[in-house]
Amino acid sequence: MAIAAPGGPQAWKAEDVLKENTWILRMTPEEVEGFRTAMEHARKVNKPLAIATTQGRWGMCLVKGFPTDEWTEPDLRVAYWGMGLYMGVARPQNRASEVINDVRDAGGSYKARGGRGYNTNAGLDFHQDSCDVVSLLCRRTAKRGGTSKVMSSMALRDRVHELRPDLLPVLEDGESWFHSFQGTQEPSSQPPFYRCPIFGGGQAAAAATGRPEVVFCARTNRKNTAAAQRDFAEVPRLTRRQEEALDLLDAIMPSDAYCYSMELERGDMQLLNSFVTLHSRTGFEDHDDGGPDAKRHLLRLWVSVPTSQALPPAWAEYWGDVRPGAVRGGVRGSGITEAFKTYERRQADVMGMPFKPWEPVVAKDDMAKILAKRAAAAADH
Repeated sequence: MAIAAPGGPQAWKAEDVLKENTWILRMTPEEVEGFRTAMEHARKVNKPLAIATTQGRWGMCLVKGFPTDEWTEPDLRVAYWGMGLYMGVARPQNRASEVINDVRDAGGSYKARGGRGYNTNAGLDFHQDSCDVVSLLCRRTAKRGGTSKVMSSMALRDRVHELRPDLLPVLEDGESWFHSFQGTQEPSSQPPFYRCPIFGGGQAAAAATGRPEVVFCARTNRKNTAAAQRDFAEVPRLTRRQEEALDLLDAIMPSDAYCYSMELERGDMQLLNSFVTLHSRTGFEDHDDGGPDAKRHLLRLWVSVPTSQALPPAWAEYWGDVRPGAVRGGVRGSGITEAFKTYERRQADVMGMPFKPWEPVVAKDDMAKILAKRAAAAADH
């Protein structure tokens, strides 16, 4: 069974969420007024743009009541960036290395080569984002659809243990799961795919590493696993048992027992711990009239937070730094600037977070050697 750290995240099912709302925070009128005051100050200063609940019981938090209808889109970006400065260190999210992303239908194709979900209106596979905490601030809602779905990945692992315990070693294998970067890697140094197990941490990892702070973590996105198989002939083919394991996850994740659905309203900010929750979204239809500003629009931040957990060693290839509270995650892309590097270092100091300059843990040449070694071993058998 998945091991929960005392006071930390715990496995939950949809019925548990319906019984309790401690993960929802409703701002008071005084708190809302504080944001109005902060916005007025930000307008006057006119500087360029350069979480504890998520680490507890539920692994998620919903904050309601931001006065988004009062602010222009540029104002909202300033406010959101300001909030992010109190959360941790923002991480780049795409091949352009942007740190605030617009989640809206921009005509993208979700399952095409290099496809991402944030710029489409498609329903999404269950996944987690590449950061300690993902934050979504809802500015406009769709005409219909776009329902947010969240589940506990700790409960997912427990269910696999109940149904197919023989598949847990497959899901925890740190050498055999390859996933596509979907074009978001640093192009000159990183290979276009990486390795990361689906499940990790817990009691076994703590015993193996001698680090009790390494608690449960999960990472899955079948679209990106399938893309690695489709787009890169050199990636080892999935085994029958790997396919069985992915099919089992796909059967459990959307079930009513494990998946909690919520409608994000204007002014809602959803925060999710990427290591203990998985999320999805239904497809949506936008309003036909009212122009672009009437269409579904959320702003997204990926954040490293100072209260984050340690990660197992196998997570380093993708996350970069597995130390608790370290600056890590995000995707490097090809648009990193000196200004962003300065921000990373300065913000890490402000937040008191361990920081090391980015470099690929596994470079292109390293991956070529890894694959050659695997091919030689397979030939010997």
